[in-house]
Amino acid sequence: MSLQERLTEDMKAAMKAGEKDTLGVIRRAIAAMKNARIDKKADLDEQDEIKVVRSMAKQHRESIEQFRAAGREDLATKEEAELKILSVYLPPEMDEGQLDAIIDEVMAETGASSMKDMGTVIKAVMARTAGQAEGGVVSAKVKERLAG
Repeated sequence: MSLQERLTEDMKAAMKAGEKDTLGVIRRAIAAMKNARIDKKADLDEQDEIKVVRSMAKQHRESIEQFRAAGREDLATKEEAELKILSVYLPPEMDEGQLDAIIDEVMAETGASSMKDMGTVIKAVMARTAGQAEGGVVSAKVKERLAG
């Protein structure tokens, strides 16, 4: 079952159960996928679907930070609840050990040794992690390795 199909099934279940918060998050995810499909002018594959949901989760995390900085704990709490609902549709995050091993492999294969190689390394690592690692985390780890 594709992520799109799973969202559709969960949307129906949320409607029947009267779960308005869950329903709203799922509807926004379905709409974001539809927009991505229109932008791509083709059907989304599994990686594209995950990328859309991961992007939504990133927006929620950024909103949480901003709301907390502004002293709006009520809105931060709402965003956290929505992020928790979205997290169900994302693959589990890769642990740091696995990510470090992939970064080491890529750096060895590409011969990366300076900051100018950063883009090449990040691109290759992101391709290998298949949506299981957040771009910001990968970027920070690669930067740390190349700087040190």
